[in-house]
Amino acid sequence: MGTNNCFLKNTTAKSTPEIQVRKYTPQDRSAWDNFINQAKNATFLFQRRFMEYHSDRFEDLSLLVLKNNKLVALLPANCSGDICYSHQGLSYGGLVLTKKAKFKESLDYFKAVLTFLAAEGISILQLKLLPKIYHSLPAEELEYLLFLTEAKCVRTDISSTIDLNSPIKIQSNRLEGVKKAQKNRLTIEEGTNFEVFWNEILIPNLQERHGALPVHSLDEITQLTNYFPENIVQFNVFKGDKIVAGATIFETEQVAHVQYISANAQKQQLGSLDFLFHELITQRYRHKRYFDFGISNTNQGKNVNEGLLYWKECFGARSTVHQFYSIETSKYSNLENVFI
Repeated sequence: MGTNNCFLKNTTAKSTPEIQVRKYTPQDRSAWDNFINQAKNATFLFQRRFMEYHSDRFEDLSLLVLKNNKLVALLPANCSGDICYSHQGLSYGGLVLTKKAKFKESLDYFKAVLTFLAAEGISILQLKLLPKIYHSLPAEELEYLLFLTEAKCVRTDISSTIDLNSPIKIQSNRLEGVKKAQKNRLTIEEGTNFEVFWNEILIPNLQERHGALPVHSLDEITQLTNYFPENIVQFNVFKGDKIVAGATIFETEQVAHVQYISANAQKQQLGSLDFLFHELITQRYRHKRYFDFGISNTNQGKNVNEGLLYWKECFGARSTVHQFYSIETSKYSNLENVFI
């Protein structure tokens, strides 16, 4: 586990007559995971095995909210100093609610979380909201509560998403790429062969273009796939027996999300990525509600890779947003007199 660098005064439960908030412990794992499976705004990324694969990098401060001793809400989180993050090791976060949670209850739960954090010496809660495409039911209570607590939107990323219930026709330039791939007799292999993609395509490209490595090491993505075999899938494109492109997909109930995408230098001549994504969008994942290419941002959301964005939009993708908010925990008092 990470070093304890949070400014917590104590970790005892804070409560109202009905509502208690306390820090997650390993004994809560089963209850936590069961709650995530039934929530209206959660994905497998909130399961403890996913959250804890990089537990050495973050000091966990996940919270459980209980009403009359029954689990009613969760906050996947970590902390550093006097700031609580939801969660720096995940693509998104926020207050996780059940399908039965009504607005007033949600307000009470969020107020209890802010009150707990403020009492523990945490001055700021930073939220990276779960995009709406992942909601199984309407779940935008938190956006309104952020307004009430005068939260500041500190970053917005733009993602490119296809609504597969109302798809836009794929542009002809992408279909030309598909024809190139067919002419070059490219094939697609679905499975868990991450090693060839990581070592021959993804890592070399990231190092050459950005001097970086994938967020997940080869061992980590393999481990996560063993934990979540129905949610993480690798697609590799071959010319003969040589890999030329690939993509890693994270599947959730409604969304097929592109976690990694990369190809060798011949992608334009071979049409490898056009070929792969035409197949994924029109065949493999046509049963999903959304196909999400992910963001095209750099510089903390302030710039957009225009060429990458254009390529995604040629497949019919249009914009959704990932928003980041900063909330002063002392603003819990703003939630005290909302109802009239």
